[in-house]
Amino acid sequence: MNEITALKPAALPDSLETEALPHNTEAEQQLLGAILTNNDVYDRIASLVKAEHFFDPVHARIFEIAAARIQKNALASPVTLKAFLEDDPGLKELGGAQYLVRLAGAAISSFAARDYAQMIYDLAVRRELIRLGRDIAAKATKVELTSEPREQITEAEQRLYKLGEQGVAERGFTSFLKAVTEAVNSANAAYQRGGGLAGISTGLIDLDRKLGGLHPSDLIILAGRPSMGKTSLATNIAFNIAKAYKRGRLPDGSEGAVDGGVVGFYSLEMSAEQLAARILSEASEVPSEQIRRGDMTETEFRRFVEAAKSLEACPLYIDDTPALPISQVAARARRLKRTHGLDVLMVDYLQLLKGTGRGETNRVQEVSEITQGLKAIAKELNIPVIALSQLSRTVESRDDKRPQLSDLRESGSIEQDADVVMFVYRDEYYHERLKPPEDDPRFPEWLEKAERVHGKAECIIGKQRHGPIGTVELSFEGKFTRFGNLVQAWQAGEGGGDY
Repeated sequence: MNEITALKPAALPDSLETEALPHNTEAEQQLLGAILTNNDVYDRIASLVKAEHFFDPVHARIFEIAAARIQKNALASPVTLKAFLEDDPGLKELGGAQYLVRLAGAAISSFAARDYAQMIYDLAVRRELIRLGRDIAAKATKVELTSEPREQITEAEQRLYKLGEQGVAERGFTSFLKAVTEAVNSANAAYQRGGGLAGISTGLIDLDRKLGGLHPSDLIILAGRPSMGKTSLATNIAFNIAKAYKRGRLPDGSEGAVDGGVVGFYSLEMSAEQLAARILSEASEVPSEQIRRGDMTETEFRRFVEAAKSLEACPLYIDDTPALPISQVAARARRLKRTHGLDVLMVDYLQLLKGTGRGETNRVQEVSEITQGLKAIAKELNIPVIALSQLSRTVESRDDKRPQLSDLRESGSIEQDADVVMFVYRDEYYHERLKPPEDDPRFPEWLEKAERVHGKAECIIGKQRHGPIGTVELSFEGKFTRFGNLVQAWQAGEGGGDY
């Protein structure tokens, strides 16, 4: 071991700073020696260590060339590497090609290679943390108009998260074999559930059947005109997921949600208290206006308190900060995932978020930045993101008030970035406003339709990357602001179709 000369500090840039950084030259030498002695060792450590993880620049170059040769099914040994490194000034300083021979000769055992690789990786992460800390300190010291402290915190948090998730967020290209394996595992998970879902269940059977559940990395837009029940449907889904949450061991061996999930809810329109009252109204079956006024019977109040107690442990986290910039949405979501876990993120609603505000941007560009940011969060955190959206007034001027993709406000970017676009539509809402006087000859016809559409809602899937578009019928109880599964004619034994 002592025969091998460690790299001299003088060969490193800014030696005083780098010398203080944590490293283990002997571990690097042992790993390289093991690879040069037995090329099969590389396959065991390739997924863990890259050339940039080596502290010694000469070691990094040796590893890089050895890796390139092994990947081409060529031999990587002191003899074959000599030609590539003959003119390397750093290697010359260590004794030239003889250093490669000493590396191979001093390697104790290839058995411990994985341990050495882990040590090299861990020390590289520590050095990156130190550099990140220095960068944060340097930026904080420099007072500039263009650099706000809040932006610096967000940027630092983002870099820290990326460092923590290394190999997940920055994994680069994936082989087709690996992608196929993941697709088969996903299909197997759905098959094991009895032909059920690959994603997280919304708690609404017909909607799950159409979507296959909520899939990780998807951006789902839930849009509708005011009073259609967008927020109600979002809170219902959030509550169903949080209520079903069960933690256990996943097929890949890690710990996580085996059913339901941890839900993060950005409520930019309503306060956390109002949102909680809505969820409690649904759970306790006490009308929300009665809860607001405190106009409850003793039985209702007891039911309300029991529902509150049973929901105490629900993993549903609400953030009601108004006018959040998209960068803060991302930073807070990362923090929630790190501290409590995060399986689904809800945003109510998209148009109330802000862009970064850099440069002259119009509203369409700002919404485009927001939707791209939400899609990036979905991919980075590998969770479904459900964002609510307003629709333009053009719906009101049509005879058929059912929304279409073109009705989305600033629709270009929303339609483009979303994996799924759903619209909430309640014919009952519009039909009530057409009520003629009771002595009007049209009244019987109006009444017949009113009975037909009462308590029904439609969830129109206008876009879906992974499946069919179409309409899902749901039940809607206005007094509890609750959407539910609708009993279809074929389910009631009366024949009829599927949807």
